[in-house]
Amino acid sequence: MPGLDEFGLIRMLTSGRTPSGADTGSGVAVGIGDDAAVLNGRPGRQWVVSCDTMVQEIHFKPETMTYGAIGFKAMASNISDMAAMGAEPRFAVIALSVPKEVPEERLRELYDGLYECADRYGVAIVGGDTTGHPGGLTVTVTVIGEVEAGRALLRSSAKPGDTVFVTGPLGLSAGGLDALLRRGGSAYDASGMPEHWIPLVQAHQRPLPQVEAGRILAESGLGRALNDVSDGLASEAWELAEASRCTLLLEEASLRITPELARYGQEAGRDPLEWMLYGGEDYQLVGTAVAADYVLLEELFAERGLALHAVGQALPTENGEPGVLLRRRDGSLTPLGKRGYNHFQ
Repeated sequence: MPGLDEFGLIRMLTSGRTPSGADTGSGVAVGIGDDAAVLNGRPGRQWVVSCDTMVQEIHFKPETMTYGAIGFKAMASNISDMAAMGAEPRFAVIALSVPKEVPEERLRELYDGLYECADRYGVAIVGGDTTGHPGGLTVTVTVIGEVEAGRALLRSSAKPGDTVFVTGPLGLSAGGLDALLRRGGSAYDASGMPEHWIPLVQAHQRPLPQVEAGRILAESGLGRALNDVSDGLASEAWELAEASRCTLLLEEASLRITPELARYGQEAGRDPLEWMLYGGEDYQLVGTAVAADYVLLEELFAERGLALHAVGQALPTENGEPGVLLRRRDGSLTPLGKRGYNHFQ
């Protein structure tokens, strides 16, 4: 970044993208350019706040992510946390730690990705921080959203008898990551990539948070407990089970495998179910609803052109201990461990 100080870098990355003055329609009273942003709240709403970090070599590598994809996914992972609460994402701040060797055009590309995702979901980027860094690139995003007072969807609200659902296909992101690592080379070179890999790679590089699904679940009052699938279905199901003090029974026959994932699994000699249960970064939602309400909820989703799939049920605990079980296609029950992505293992 030759010739740019911190404030020059901020101007270069944000100029012309967001309002720096009052914009009451979007809720931004003071945006980028002062010591802090000033935001307008709305009556009858509660703020929802989430923060997530992406670190080079842990969350992305040169062979798996372009800088545009890094920016898009950094924003998407935080917006997905809003979706998991049934909230409407509204504002974001970004902290960027940059090694000296990263060229300006790559940082522009990173911010293009951040703004592409933010604009898609109506999020105003209102500030942040930039620093140098002796190690790899680090991007931290904080998102602030709103939900109707008392309507936030919590992990702790599942009850025995509930239907367990997911909002879309699982395992695609993990399959895409596997494909990119097996292929090697630069993420900027997609030449010769098999057509059936493309949905998997897109799911890994530019996942789409299920904000509309979360809003339906919150606004309708039909959603009970909710979580986003960031670390794998098994891990997220365990979080719901432990928070709600219940057991979740998942049905293998109800976990739908897309044709592209099935085909790639055959090529790679891998069971797609492993990616679905333990891969993560799908950013679909997993949750529960009262069983008697599930058909109505399914109809609401269908009216919006959204997917909703029943994949199991919530059960009472045995001996007071929560758990997650998988009923295999042959009818046998397998306890699922808490496996999934864990930064500290």
